[in-house]
Formats: sequence, C-alpha cells, structure tokens
Amino acid sequence: MAIFNSNDTEHKGSKPDASTTIITAGSSIRGEMNLTCNLYVDGEFDGKITSNKEINIGKNGHVQGELTTTRLVVQGFIEGTIHAERVEIKAAGRVSGTIESSELVIESKGIFDGTSIVKGATPHPKLKSIKPEIKPELKPELNKA
Repeated sequence: MAIFNSNDTEHKGSKPDASTTIITAGSSIRGEMNLTCNLYVDGEFDGKITSNKEINIGKNGHVQGELTTTRLVVQGFIEGTIHAERVEIKAAGRVSGTIESSELVIESKGIFDGTSIVKGATPHPKLKSIKPEIKPELKPELNKA
C-alpha cells in the first residue's frame, strides 16, 4: 500500500512541507498523477506524473513512464520520457529514455542512456566548408603540355 504523507526525511531538494506527496519504499503504484505539489518517490510508479512543482526520485525509487515537471532530481531509476525545465541526475541516479529540458545536470557517476533535447537552444552557426586550393603546377594534367 502506498503511503502519502509530509514527513520527508530523505528529500534534500526543495523544502519539504505539508504540500509534499511521498510514495514510500515498498509501494507500487500504476496510473496517472496530476499534482500541484512536490512529489518524492522512493517506491515504484508506472504511468504518467504531472506536477507544476518538483519531483524527486529517491535512491529506492523506480519510475517507468512519462514525467512532466518544473524540476526533477533523480537519485533512483527512471525509464521513459521526461519533460522538465531542469533535470538533475545525482551520483546514484540513472535515466534511460528521452529528456526534454532547458537544463540537464549529470553528477559524476550519474548515468544517462538515451536522447537529450534542449528546449530553447539556438542552433550553433554552421562552419563554412573549407576547400583546399590546388595550385596549377601541382595538377598533373596541366603539366603534361
């Protein structure tokens, strides 16, 4: 059974308060969550999570599906698609899938296996093609006459 409460001792991201929902270790949930508060996942979740605040995946957390949030901190494991302004993969964190974000931070020993799409990035300028200039005296067909 999932336990939802506000007693978040492991959470080190934004300040835990009465508006933090917690899925504890040993819990397994499948479905869709639409939140207006922070979320801390230390259990298993399979589905879609949308929050206009922060989502923190704890060291025991495993999420499979789609996450949409302002800020995501990963200390556990995520498989799927992430849409966020800022994604932080901590040293014990692992993400497999697609990340679409404005900022992506991967700490040493954090693992990301997938595709990263940077929101709002301007494309870098294309380099001009450099063609080597061959002098006429070096062209063999011109020196035959």
